[in-house]
Amino acid sequence: MKIEDIKAYPINVGSGVQLVVKVETEGGIYGWGASGLSGRELAVVGAIKHFKTFLIGRDARQIESLWQEMYRGQYFEGGRVLTAAISAIDIALYDIKGKALGVPVYELLGGKQRDFIECFASIRFTTRDELLSYSKTCVKEGWNMLRLAPAEFESQENKSVFDARHSIAIMAEWVTELRKEVGKEITIGIDYHTRLTAAETYAFIQRMPKGTLDFIEEPIRDESPIAYKSLRRMIDTPFAIGEEFSSKWQFAPFIESNLTQYARIDVCNVGGFTESKKVASMAETHYIDLMPHNPLGPICTAATIHLAAATPNFSWLEEVNTPAQYMGTNAPEFYPVQPKLEGPRYRVPDGPGLGVEFNEALAIEREFVPVDIPRLWRKDGSLTNW
Repeated sequence: MKIEDIKAYPINVGSGVQLVVKVETEGGIYGWGASGLSGRELAVVGAIKHFKTFLIGRDARQIESLWQEMYRGQYFEGGRVLTAAISAIDIALYDIKGKALGVPVYELLGGKQRDFIECFASIRFTTRDELLSYSKTCVKEGWNMLRLAPAEFESQENKSVFDARHSIAIMAEWVTELRKEVGKEITIGIDYHTRLTAAETYAFIQRMPKGTLDFIEEPIRDESPIAYKSLRRMIDTPFAIGEEFSSKWQFAPFIESNLTQYARIDVCNVGGFTESKKVASMAETHYIDLMPHNPLGPICTAATIHLAAATPNFSWLEEVNTPAQYMGTNAPEFYPVQPKLEGPRYRVPDGPGLGVEFNEALAIEREFVPVDIPRLWRKDGSLTNW
C-alpha cells in the first residue's frame, strides 16, 4: 500500500485557519490529518513539500519507520513547524491503516478503555457578566468542568493593550464570585495564555481564597522548566502545561520533575499518534493525566477522541463549541462527517479509521487568505504574549 500523493489544504474557518492534509495511496485508500500550528500554515505546507520528496512510493503501513525518517531525516531535527507537518501526516497514515483493516484508529493504539470522552467547556469572556452567564449556562446543561479563557482586554476601547496587574486584580474577584455561584463540585481552571510573569502569577493566586481554582494553565511561557520550578515553590495550585510542546523531549522535564499535573498535549502538534502515545506513557508513570488541547477543528477532535479512548490516564478533552458559545471551528460545510457532541461528551466511535470526511472540492474552490494571530502590547508600547 504505497503512498501516491500528499496534499495540503489551508482553509479559512470563521475568524481562524485550519490546515488539512490528505495522504493518498495507490490502492485508493486515503487518510485525513491536520496540523495544529495556527497562524503558520504556509510554513507547514512547505515542510510537507520537503517530506513528499521521500514519502511518495513508500509503504503507508510503516508508520513508526516513516515517523522516524521525517523527524530524524535532516540535520536540524524537530521544531514546531516540522512536527506539525509530521503530526498531520502521521494522523492520516493511521486513518489509512484503520480503514484498510476495517477498525477504528484506537484499535491500533491498544483498544478502547472508555465508552465516552468527557469534555471541559472552554469559556471565553470579556466581562464579569459574560463569565457568570456562560458558566452557569454550561453547568445547567451538565458540564461539570469549566476552563476559563479571559479576554477582558477586549472590552476596553483599545483591545490590543493588556495590563497584567489590572487583569489579575479583577480576574481574582470575578473567579472568586464564580466559585461561590457554581459551588464546590464544579472543577474550575483558568488559562492565562502565558501573559503573566512568575511574580504576577503568585499575586493572582494570593488574591483568591484557597480552593477557588483547581488548576492554572500556562500562566508563564514554557520554554524554561527552571522558571516553572521557581513558580512551583511560590504556589501550590496545580499546573496544566504542554499545548505548545512539539515532542516527548519537551514534555520530559515537566513530567519527570512533576512540574505539571495535567499534560495539555496536542496530537496535531506533538507528532501525531506515534509521539502522543509515548508522552501518555511517560505521564502515566508520574500519575499525570492528559488534558488535550483541542480548539482546532474536527480532525484534531476525532484524532484526540481515539487517543483518549486508548489512554488510561485521561481527564477531559477541550471543547470550544458549548451550549454557551459557538466558535464555529467544526465547520460542517467543510466536514460533512465528524464527531458529534452528546451533552458534555463524545461517544467513542466504532467505524473504521478516524471517522471524519473533508469537503476537498470546497477547499480547492475557495481562495485561502493567511490569518495571523492577534498581538497584545503593554501600556508602555512593548509587546507582550497574546
